[in-house]
Amino acid sequence: MYLHMSSDKVLVTGGLGFIGSHVVDLLIEQGREVAVVDNLRCGDRNNANEKATYYETDIRDQNGLKTIFENENPQYVIHLAGQSNVPDSIKDPVADGAINILGTLNLIELARQWKVKKLVYSSSAAIYGNPSYLPITEEHPIQPLSFYGLSKYTPEQYLRLYHELYGLSYTSLRYANVYGPRQVAHGEGGVVAIFVNRLLRKEPIFIQGDGNQTRDFIYVRDVARANLLSLEKEESAVIHVSTGLQTSINQLVTLLEKHLGRSIQPEFTAPREGDIYHSYMDNNKMQTYLGWEPQYSLDEGLAETLRYEMNKRNISAG
Repeated sequence: MYLHMSSDKVLVTGGLGFIGSHVVDLLIEQGREVAVVDNLRCGDRNNANEKATYYETDIRDQNGLKTIFENENPQYVIHLAGQSNVPDSIKDPVADGAINILGTLNLIELARQWKVKKLVYSSSAAIYGNPSYLPITEEHPIQPLSFYGLSKYTPEQYLRLYHELYGLSYTSLRYANVYGPRQVAHGEGGVVAIFVNRLLRKEPIFIQGDGNQTRDFIYVRDVARANLLSLEKEESAVIHVSTGLQTSINQLVTLLEKHLGRSIQPEFTAPREGDIYHSYMDNNKMQTYLGWEPQYSLDEGLAETLRYEMNKRNISAG
């Protein structure tokens, strides 16, 4: 079902991070040879898979990246490293652009020089801004509300031109709201990680607004699977990785109540300025292009996430 290129090496950037470490694990499960680049700004050594080779290098370091390409000679690249904090991008757009745009460009250029067979790039729903219509399709206007959204979209245009000018094959995966084990619960960690972290510490949770705002929650192992399947396709594409379903924050709390077996009384605060109220993404293209559809419901994904986090903290169920 996955890769059939037995001797081809895959280079994963951000492979010690939340999504990246799941991608590395799945590649190793499939018998792949994997090299990982991570600067440990967001990555965690505890996420390391002992069967992969690791380099502590920043994607902004062109010479460092070039040395890794010389050492490893990868045939495939999965690019997950990046700056993903929206407020940080507003505070420091130069740093955000240096990592997400110039760092990615370093990687794209080396992929061209090494004649990489496929580059899989992690993009984001943040590129769309406030939806003009729902569900969002891949043809939706690009109107980011943050420098982060802009810095995730710009490399897609570089990839398009590298494909047209040099024949570099790529897939750009635009993620919905990814959640699951290993997600950090600080900054823009994602509402699931923040809620789970606070609830397991018996702390109150806060909902900004009325809780009826909706998001498209996609489980991290489904996202990892989409990355692997993308390597098999020679043609270039831009594709959503999403469930195509919208879930309100209040519905999320109800599911967490079910799994924790106790009542949760969230505290409601003022809506966050500039927050998008409703968002979910059409995934028909992914289904037809890759034969992919989510294997985990939100209910199942939350159960796995809670089990992982409780084991980590030595908390027994109930």
